[in-house]
Amino acid sequence: MENKKTISASELGMLWLTYQEKTMIPRILEYFIEKADDQQAKNIMGGLWQELSYYVTKIKNIFKEQGAAIPVGFTTSDVNLEAPKLYDNGFDIMFVRILKEISMGMYTLNMNMAYQDEIMEIYEGLTSTTQKIYKSATLYLLEKGVLTLPPKVTMPKSTEFIEGQSYLSGFNLFNEKRALNDIELGYLHHGIETNNIGMQLITGFAQCAENKEVKQYFAKGKELAKKQIKIFGDILLESDIQFSATSGSTVTASTIAPFSQKLMMFCIYLLNGFGIVGSSFGTIFSLRKDLSMKNALIAKDIYFYADEGVKIMIKNGWLEEPPQTENRSRLIKE
Repeated sequence: MENKKTISASELGMLWLTYQEKTMIPRILEYFIEKADDQQAKNIMGGLWQELSYYVTKIKNIFKEQGAAIPVGFTTSDVNLEAPKLYDNGFDIMFVRILKEISMGMYTLNMNMAYQDEIMEIYEGLTSTTQKIYKSATLYLLEKGVLTLPPKVTMPKSTEFIEGQSYLSGFNLFNEKRALNDIELGYLHHGIETNNIGMQLITGFAQCAENKEVKQYFAKGKELAKKQIKIFGDILLESDIQFSATSGSTVTASTIAPFSQKLMMFCIYLLNGFGIVGSSFGTIFSLRKDLSMKNALIAKDIYFYADEGVKIMIKNGWLEEPPQTENRSRLIKE
């Protein structure tokens, strides 16, 4: 029998994190599929469930072959299929689309930290699945009128170069701020769109969380999402641009949790990471200094909010510990 090559620390760590994510998403899909009343939406989510289940099994087999403990991740005990519908009006596919946005970024990082064919093939396959589902979800939402396009702009008739430092200004009260460029407009639109979905998601979580501290944490997250939507929306209005995207969903009056508090907290943990990365991109690629500063402050707010969530997860025994290197100092002392 051929001996398997030992995977590296980076590959083990990335596979561990992928296992956490890819056992969480099927639990969410199982609930959404159970409550969906649109066959096309069920087909999209069912296809994704099958693909992810295949890769979860592949990752589990690698852990077995390597003699590594299989993570707990998320199981059927983390979803309550009998819970009433918590979201309506296309939220299921809107949220699937957001999850696939996160996955696209994660798989790029995962691939960069993979060195063996078998590991790279997993992330190649997951990337292909993600792009396919993201496209299907986007076209579905546009067809249903749930997702709207970013604002249209006049096409440039010539190319120009920035001629002065005034292009970067944004804080001078005596100078008029320049109009948003299309890159900045794109980040602002995306920020409002994703925070709209996040606000709906966490509102539902807040309604059905049993733990008082967790409920308050979700309520705080809802206010943070609203704050970001207002900041981005005000910037657009200052440039005479009316944001047109819909909220994409309706939160029902249900107070019965479809997911475990462990799963809901981990889901927000992932979205916080996505939010920090998004704000960092906005900070780097916004050439107006006031926009860069606002994005940096938003990233700071998300970081401290995420840190608070991690502490709650640890306190309640909901955060599984990743694989780690040996503590040499402790071993020597022993």
